[in-house]
Amino acid sequence: MPAHPRSEAPDTLDDLRRALHQERQRNAQMAQELEHLRERVREAERYRFLFETMEEGFCIIEFIPGPDGQWVDYLHLMANPAYCRHAGLPDVVGRTLRDVIPDEAEIWLERFGQVERTGEPIYFEHDLYATDRCLGLAAIRVEPAEHHQVAVIFRDVTARKRAETALQALNAELEQRIDQAVAERKVFADLIDASVACVQVVDRQMRWQAINAATRKTFRQLFGFEPELGTPLADCFAANTSDGQRALTLWQKALSGEAFIEIDAFGEGEARRHFEMRFAPLHGDDDQPLGAYLFAYDITTRIEEQQRLAQAEQALRQSQKMEAVGQLTGGVAHDFNNLLGGILGTLELAGLRLRQQRHNALPPLLDNAQGAAQRAAALVHRLLAFSRQQTLQPQPTAIAALVDGMRELIGRSVGPQIALHSHSDADLWTVRIDPPQLESALLNLCINARDAITDNGAIHITCQNVEFDEQHCGPLDLQAGQYVCIRVQDNGRGMPAHVLARALDPFFTTKPLGRGTGLGLSMIFGFVRQSGGQMDIESTPGQGTSVRMLLPRHLGEPEPLEVPATALTAPQTQGRARKVVVVEDETAMRLVIAEVLEDLGHQAQLFENGPLALAGLQAEITPDLLISDVGLPGGLNGRQVASALRQRYPGLKVLFVTGYDETAALRNGGLEHGMSVLTKPFSLRQLAERVDRLLKA
Repeated sequence: MPAHPRSEAPDTLDDLRRALHQERQRNAQMAQELEHLRERVREAERYRFLFETMEEGFCIIEFIPGPDGQWVDYLHLMANPAYCRHAGLPDVVGRTLRDVIPDEAEIWLERFGQVERTGEPIYFEHDLYATDRCLGLAAIRVEPAEHHQVAVIFRDVTARKRAETALQALNAELEQRIDQAVAERKVFADLIDASVACVQVVDRQMRWQAINAATRKTFRQLFGFEPELGTPLADCFAANTSDGQRALTLWQKALSGEAFIEIDAFGEGEARRHFEMRFAPLHGDDDQPLGAYLFAYDITTRIEEQQRLAQAEQALRQSQKMEAVGQLTGGVAHDFNNLLGGILGTLELAGLRLRQQRHNALPPLLDNAQGAAQRAAALVHRLLAFSRQQTLQPQPTAIAALVDGMRELIGRSVGPQIALHSHSDADLWTVRIDPPQLESALLNLCINARDAITDNGAIHITCQNVEFDEQHCGPLDLQAGQYVCIRVQDNGRGMPAHVLARALDPFFTTKPLGRGTGLGLSMIFGFVRQSGGQMDIESTPGQGTSVRMLLPRHLGEPEPLEVPATALTAPQTQGRARKVVVVEDETAMRLVIAEVLEDLGHQAQLFENGPLALAGLQAEITPDLLISDVGLPGGLNGRQVASALRQRYPGLKVLFVTGYDETAALRNGGLEHGMSVLTKPFSLRQLAERVDRLLKA
């Protein structure tokens, strides 16, 4: 502060007062200037504080000219701590640029020299190669220009720069991946659109979301329209009731979350096509249901080929059967002649004994005739089974009881010169089969064994429980599980390999013409396979043959086997006598049925054919039962007669009798309630029991 001149001594009191006032003014001015000075000091301290603590790096540089007046270097006049922190260059104050970072000196001289020359501020980002950092810098010229100074402020933007670089690389990678995914999706889309399969995708509201070209073409051919994206399926299928409803049902099943395969046909007439449809639910990344999709393959050609193949196989089988008729004729004639000879001879003897009044000799003769007739009936049934696939009537069966019940019949069939042995496990399991078919199969196997034994020999029948796991059931073409094994083993001549290989072939036989019926092992094999089992044969020439029938175990109690009755006893009937209409073209059979009905206490009305029955019953009271042959002369068969009479008399009970197998009565629609079938020949007791059962139902 400048020194104030000392005033002269006052002459008067006024002069003294003026001097004091002036002194006070000078002191106030000095105090004000002192406060201003203190404020500038405080402001300088604040700036120093900011300078020292600010996050941005700051420095002032002064350029150094060379001999030619060009800038060759600059000096760091001042720098804050952030400068050292961000730039990674400590102790730069008082040092030149070339002393601090000589390798990058020309770059910085060019940048900041332009600011010093033009006075225009700049902002830029720059990588410090010496310290592997990136700085964001702003530079301005410090006035006056003749000081040749530039102020620089900057931040370390290394982290942001690296993040941006990484983001740019990531974006580039994502763009590349997106381009690749788009390309892949286009390839797949092109493949699906060009696929022969019909591909569809629907959302949970059952609207189309994706449709390929094959689908559009197929819909035009089958339904007369093309599906459009976003259109509800229900709207499009409204005019296609049958096909549309089935399609909607399948889509609803898929939208419920079920994946499945369905085979069905759509369209009408020549445009009808068969499809194998593979439905599956569609889920998003979060496993939430989005809809369902379908791949449908046109398998019409395959179905047609399969049908043609089935027809060709059927024609081949029929041709083979016709070819086998020649082989069968001799054996059938032989067996029938034997049976008829026994029946005729027995009846002739019975007539002779009647004339001789030897009535006690009649029962055994009649039993012989009945037995021969039953064997003839069994032969006819085997021929019927040979001509068509016979309908099985399986029931839970105790195998041990069945085999024990056949011992006497098998023993008589194989003859006394062959020893017959049988053994069954004590706890033999139950199986579900058709008992008469198994009896026929077992008898056939024992007769084959008899024919393979030259002189004396033995036949062993064993029944035992067996169980197969996955490893051992594969070669047998069976599912793993529990089975009953029925083995028929002989010590006959056996079969060579080439005969064994064809033993199960239909109509293959090594027997001479005229020996046996020729029905062979193929029928037994068919019965076993129909029953869910398997059959195999082991044979060694000179040692014998072993045949196994493997039948699946049934978890249930066996039903009692029927025991044939020896005589007719009328069932106990209650109430009034019933009226029974009998339509039968065979006079003897018609009279036998009438006799049985009269013995049962019923009234029988007999007709030879259908038209006579329909005409004769017009004015009659309502009948209780109709007994009709299936095959009738006169233009109406038994089914037609039954239908006409049931329309006239609702609830009429019907018993069909037929000389064919039961499938003849079922061919035209099956049996309705109150109908039954009885196969000829039948015993009088069987007829009586069936009539009583129908009338009581």
